[in-house]
Amino acid sequence: MRFCFFFVNFTFQISRMKRQTILFLLLFVSQVLWAQEQLVFKSKNLPKPDTVWVFSPQNAKPNQTLPLVFLLHGYSGNYKQWDNIMKAQAYANEYGFILVCPDGLYNSWYLNSPIKKDWQYESFFFDELYPQIITKYPVQKDKVFITGLSMGGHGALHLFLQKPALFASAGSTSGGVKLSDGYGKWGLSSLLGDPQINPSNWDSCSVINQIDKLKDTNKPFIFDCGADDFFYKSNNELKKKCDELKLKATYISQPGGHNRTYWAHSIRQHFDFFKNLIKTDKPN
Repeated sequence: MRFCFFFVNFTFQISRMKRQTILFLLLFVSQVLWAQEQLVFKSKNLPKPDTVWVFSPQNAKPNQTLPLVFLLHGYSGNYKQWDNIMKAQAYANEYGFILVCPDGLYNSWYLNSPIKKDWQYESFFFDELYPQIITKYPVQKDKVFITGLSMGGHGALHLFLQKPALFASAGSTSGGVKLSDGYGKWGLSSLLGDPQINPSNWDSCSVINQIDKLKDTNKPFIFDCGADDFFYKSNNELKKKCDELKLKATYISQPGGHNRTYWAHSIRQHFDFFKNLIKTDKPN
């Protein structure tokens, strides 16, 4: 009987431990799921639905408003790219930011195409995505940031330049800031037309030709590029133009190429930059 009692009691203990483990795992999974949400937008401005992945800090307090960062992916990527590079939930928890990862539809370049009426990403962003995110989540409206890599680096600065009042700052890592670098590449001709026939489309949409819009805004921003990157020369040209205009631009030229190893390093520089801006804005 003693043996049977011990066996039953031991089995009960193991069973209880399993239940506790399962309960812990369920709580952990539910907490992670609660902190993440995927939204799908069906927009008249886009040729197909846009999936947006939102990460909220798991340790956020009830009724707490939070800074927000839009993260734009590169050419041929999707809304999952940034999470694959830097584990977005971990960044949301560490920095206390809401992270929003929209889908750039492979090759939208986050702009309004002058030749395709159903490729109007800029209009989608400002008329639909931005206002819904600001309304749906507890966002600190004066602490909204935007950054991205490659195509998304161009997109982040391009959107920032159109409506700088909506953002506290912006960033670009390995950004295609001069679209003429992409003649015959990366789907740009399908959005902007033949550069020989419509050169103004290419020039007017390029970040490097719009950067003077920030001249009177006093808005700080950050951009970087690796020395082995094919966009390095154009980013250096952008830095020179920023200096001539006396803009509040932080430029980081550093070793690296156009790859995820570089972006996993550079994106932390952007988050630290944004975090420092928030600290600077706090009253003494």
